[in-house]
Amino acid sequence: MKIRLAFGLSAALLFAGMAHAQQAGQDQPPGELVPPTSASDFTAGQLDAVLAGSWRSAPNKARDVYRHPKATLQFFGLQPDQTVIEITPGGGWYTEILAPLLRDNGHYIAAVSGGNGGEDQQNAASLRSKFAADSTEYSKASIVIFNPKAPVLGPAGSADMVLTFRNVHNWAEAGTAEAMFKAFYAVLKPGGTLGVVDHRAAAGASLDAVKDSGYLPTDYVIKLATDAGFKLDAQSEINANPKDTKDYPKGVWTLPPTLTLGDQDRTKYLAIGESDRMTLRFVKVAKASSPASSGTTAH
Repeated sequence: MKIRLAFGLSAALLFAGMAHAQQAGQDQPPGELVPPTSASDFTAGQLDAVLAGSWRSAPNKARDVYRHPKATLQFFGLQPDQTVIEITPGGGWYTEILAPLLRDNGHYIAAVSGGNGGEDQQNAASLRSKFAADSTEYSKASIVIFNPKAPVLGPAGSADMVLTFRNVHNWAEAGTAEAMFKAFYAVLKPGGTLGVVDHRAAAGASLDAVKDSGYLPTDYVIKLATDAGFKLDAQSEINANPKDTKDYPKGVWTLPPTLTLGDQDRTKYLAIGESDRMTLRFVKVAKASSPASSGTTAH
């Protein structure tokens, strides 16, 4: 694909020193990306190339201005050789970014709920169709189906990163949030990262007062994670929107992209843009070994 060629050429320049150090018989073919030799962060050029990818739909690209995927993934510390599980990716907005980024050296896994009947089956079928339609970009991507009431996302300690975008409010309303965060902790390796983005309620708002609106108190989400065993590592304002007043007749769905009210005050809500969102990074802290062992901390 044309974008892959451009991606390879720019990356070759970025990694010129690395390529020069390779033996003559190990040179990459022209136009191919010189693969990283360690789990260093993705470069800005690599992220930009995938964000510009021809496989991404035009409506999805148009939302980059609101979802800030480059800065968000850099904040979470995404790395080329990681196994990354995205929870409930829906139509695959972030799938179109994460799966191609991780294709060559990592592994992208879409975790889809199996507990909501037709909608969940439709989401899984849509992702499978997306993967089959472009085997170049999605050749290593896979899907795991989980029970939302007793979620298992993979073998214990098998993932480097778990990411969830705008899902926690659904679990809070369904009463499954605690189980989901425990599942995140179980599937991550010690030292693994949990990245969470969700609609942020006004300061001081209680969960009971706002959970039907789609917004959540930040301290509630932090408590979900820390109760499951995580440590809050950092917060970011990457996805903040100070124009969001959070007091709409149909909750967060009043704003784009849903625009539940249709043409009613459409110009007003488009001018506000998408919701104000918290962006939180958590770490699964390595537990100290038992007294009978060496007494060191596992890594």
